[in-house]
Amino acid sequence: MADVELWTTGDIAARLGISTERARQLTHREEFPEPVGAAKHIRFWRADRVEEWIARHRPNQAPPA
Repeated sequence: MADVELWTTGDIAARLGISTERARQLTHREEFPEPVGAAKHIRFWRADRVEEWIARHRPNQAPPA
């Protein structure tokens, strides 16, 4: 997983243009990808899996095809 980009809730918030609190709420939804790791209180998600979630659940915020 050396070349995999990892995002925090801050990265997810920036990508979606929402607050970090709202991003944290989204990451607790059942359909949101599972985090792949954690360091202390910070969790990490694979950016590609988050982008897939965005494409499915927030298509208006997905990158153009």
